This record gives sequence, C-alpha cells and structure tokens, in this order.
Amino acid sequence: MATPLQASVRYYRRAITKVLWVPTIANKNAPTRAELDAGTELSVEVGAMAGWQTTSETVPTPALGSRFTPVVGGAITAADSSLTFWASKDGDDIRQVLVREATGFVVWMDEGDVPAQTMDVFPVTVTSQAKVRELDAAAQIMIQVAITSEPAENVVIPAAATP
Repeated sequence: MATPLQASVRYYRRAITKVLWVPTIANKNAPTRAELDAGTELSVEVGAMAGWQTTSETVPTPALGSRFTPVVGGAITAADSSLTFWASKDGDDIRQVLVREATGFVVWMDEGDVPAQTMDVFPVTVTSQAKVRELDAAAQIMIQVAITSEPAENVVIPAAATP
C-alpha cells in the first residue's frame, strides 16, 4: 500500500506572508540575512497581487512509429506580475520606493520570515506605477514588473544574524 500524503497545516495568508523589495542580492539562490534585512518589507501596504508563478510549456515529440504523441518539458515562463498598494493622499507611498525602471528582487516568504522555511526570489524590473481609479474604492497604485530571469524557488530562509 502506498504511503499517504501527510496532511497539510493550512493557514490564512494575511498577517503571515511577507513580501520584500530587495535592491541587491548577489546570489538569488542563496540570499544572505544581511541582504534581506537591507530590503523593504512591502506586506503592510499590499492590497492585492497578481501573477508571481512560473509555468512550464510542453513540446510534442511525435514519432512515425506510434499514433501517440508524447511530450517533454519545454520553456519555463513567468506570468505577468503586479503588486497593488494603497495610495497616500500626500503621495508619500510605494511610488517613492518602486520607481519605474528600478531593478531588484521581490522576495515572497509565504509562510512568514521564518528561518529554515522557504522563499521565492523574483529578479524584476519595475515597468509601471499605474494609478487604479475606481469610484467607490480607496485609491491604489498598481506596480507592474517584468520578471527578468528565472526565479529562485523554494530557497531556504537564512537565520537572523547573532548579535
């Protein structure tokens, strides 16, 4: 008999997930605690998010000797991605941090900033600061990004530096 999958410990994302903007990471596959601490935590102002996942295409590999067409893994792509923030009436908001053409890393710590848990590191360039204009909603700014290279996924979060 097959071993059953262990039951997951389910959680509600709000107040747990951390999103960081980190201007510089030397190795996206192993960010240091100092690099992460030098970033800006965005979670407190994020009102919505879209994208932030990778997908793999498949490539058909037909053979004359069979009517079945098998496939192999192909190109890996990332969805168009954005973060939507609350706008401030005085303009002192995300527009001061994520300016158009800024390059850096968006770091997702889905289970929180907990050493030994995992994070995803997305190398990005900010492409726009779109003002979301709706009649009956609080003002927001949507930051759209281009994901510039393959994200590092399931990277172990480093421990805090010891004093």
